[in-house]
Parts: sequence; structure tokens; C-alpha cells
Amino acid sequence: MNHQKKKKKGTWGSLLVLVLCIAIGILCGILLGNSLDALGDLNFGQILLYTLLFLAELLVADLLQLILHEAGHLVFGLMTGYGFFSFRIMSFMWVKESGKIRFCRLSIAGTGGQCLMTPPDLVDGNMPVVLYNLGGVILNLIVSAIAFSLTFAVSNIRPLFEIFMLIALLGVGIALSNGIPLRTATVDNDGYNAFSLRRDKKALYAFWVQMKVNEQVASGVRIKDMPSEWFEIPSDEEMKNSMIAVLGVFACNRMVDAHEFEEGAEKMKHLLEIDSGIAGIHRNLMICDLIYIELISENRKDVLEGFLTDEQKKFMKTMKSFPSVIRTEYAYALLCERDQAKADASKALFEKCAKTYPYPNDIASDRELMELAESKIEKEEQS
Repeated sequence: MNHQKKKKKGTWGSLLVLVLCIAIGILCGILLGNSLDALGDLNFGQILLYTLLFLAELLVADLLQLILHEAGHLVFGLMTGYGFFSFRIMSFMWVKESGKIRFCRLSIAGTGGQCLMTPPDLVDGNMPVVLYNLGGVILNLIVSAIAFSLTFAVSNIRPLFEIFMLIALLGVGIALSNGIPLRTATVDNDGYNAFSLRRDKKALYAFWVQMKVNEQVASGVRIKDMPSEWFEIPSDEEMKNSMIAVLGVFACNRMVDAHEFEEGAEKMKHLLEIDSGIAGIHRNLMICDLIYIELISENRKDVLEGFLTDEQKKFMKTMKSFPSVIRTEYAYALLCERDQAKADASKALFEKCAKTYPYPNDIASDRELMELAESKIEKEEQS
């Protein structure tokens, strides 16, 4: 019941984002149609070529606004006392590690980019949050306004008119989809986070903890070795707030990293059953952990099938290059399917992803978990 309610909330957010995308798509179609009309009589080949050029302009405008959105978080974060941690566009990521900037790769379903920063100190339980969270929206709107103004100056130069108009349209679309407080099936947007933080000091503290965890990760600290007071599981009522809910997720992650599997599984099952603000991506990753724990413990086929719903399988396919997902696939092939070739393929994929993954601490943790799966099957073969 509660899980269905949470999915419904995410569905409404996803639906609104879809409507915005359709609206922007229609406006772009109108712009292309007007451009073709202005060019006069064209044959099919010319229409096709012009349409392809228009689509190239569309991709350039979209990428530009995506970069600007994440740059907005960075600029307004630096202005309000935050420090740089990582900057990601699509799967290309730059992360600060031991004082140096390192290039790596990371793809997260439902996100086109992400700028993470280390936080300023809390003062009486407060720190600036609105400008950092809405910085991307602000910069998108500023650049959109500038681009729209420039369309009047280049109205007779069709390619320039198109690119500036596309930059304006896509910027407004990205700003609205991120600025209007929304919950989607995978993540909460910037507007939702800013709204959540303003109304709840506990949520603000949770936001600070998330950023401090990032800071510790950059310093080479495993989550199991971070201060225990950061990982107290909130009450069921507090878990309804999406920002606070991350503390519950982190607490479970810490238990898995510390190999406290029985307690971790119990806590994760509880958090997945209650009405909470846990984002979709975190819910699915927790299920991956539950699958792994079941595999190395009782390994019950009916329980595993219960976890592996169509939604979970789709998620794992989408996140197939994510270390904890690969680790779970590896353990599943090894302990449930008893398919050594498939397990070897998963292990090879893990090692390939490990070379460019931004967080070596996570890789070390998942390697340990894969070794535990290997030791389990070795013990079974010896007995």
C-alpha cells in the first residue's frame, strides 16, 4: 500500500516533466516548420538535410543548457561558501581527490548531470541552501533571456536565429522541470530539495551530512569509518521527508559496508515497507543490497524472485555499469544461477568500470563483497 502511494507521487512528477518535454518539442517543431516555410520550395533531400542540421542545433542547445545548469550550482555554491567536490555532465565526471582534479566516468539513471560540493559549517543549525540548489535554474533563465533577446538582432540570419531560440526554449524547459518542486520516479528535483530544506532544520542537517559524506569520500574514508552520529536512522515520520530519508539510506549503506548484514537487511526491509521519501534510485539500490544479502545467507529462490520484479530488473539493466549493481549480478550468477561464465563476465565488467569510477572506496567495498560471495561458494564446494 505505502510503496504504491510513493510510486504514485513519483509518477505525477514524471508526468509533469513529460508534459513539459512534449510542449518544448511542439515549440521546436513549430520553429522548424517556420524555417522550412521561410526557405521556400525545397526538394525532399534538402528538407531532410535541413532537418538534420536543425536536430544538430537542438542537441548543441540542450548540451549547452545542461552544462550551464550544473555550472549554476557550482557558481552559486562557491558564492555562498561551498567547496568544489565533483562536476558531472552525462557520464563524464571531474572529481576532486586529495587536492587534485581527476577525470572519471559515472552514469546515474534519471540525471543528465550533477554538481556536488562540500558544505560550509553549520551556524546555529543553519547554512545557505537556496542559491546552491536553485543556482542551475537561475543561470538557465538568465542565459535563456539573453538568447531570446539576441533573436531580434539576428532575425534575418536563420541559423543564428534558430540556435538562439532553441537555447531560450530549452533553457526555460530545463529551468521549469528543475525549479518547480517535483518528485519523479528516480530523484527529487532542485526545487523540491530547496523547498524541503527551507521548512525543516532536520532536513537541512541531513543535507549537510550528505555533503560531509562526499567530503570524507574525497579524503579516502570508507562510509563504515565515518562518524557514527551521522548515520542514525530517522523515525518513520521523519523518513517521509525526502532529504531526511537519505540518512536512513546512508545508515543501511554503512551496515552493508561494515558487513552487518542481518541488521542491515532488517532495517532496509522496514524502510522499504513504510511510507517514506526515499528516492526511486535509492530504493532500487537498497533492493540490490537485499538481493546480495539473501544470496550470501539463506539464498532462497522464492525470496530472490520476490525482489526481482520487472521494475527492479529494468532498473538493474539501466544501471548495469554501476558497481553495486554489477556486484549483485556477479553474486547472483555465482550463487543462484551457478553460471561461472556469466559470473566471470560480470567480474570483468566490474574491473573495467572500476578503472574510471570516481569513488575508489566504493570499489574496495564492493570487491570485498564479491570476495565474500566467492568464499561462500568455495565453502559449499568443500563441504
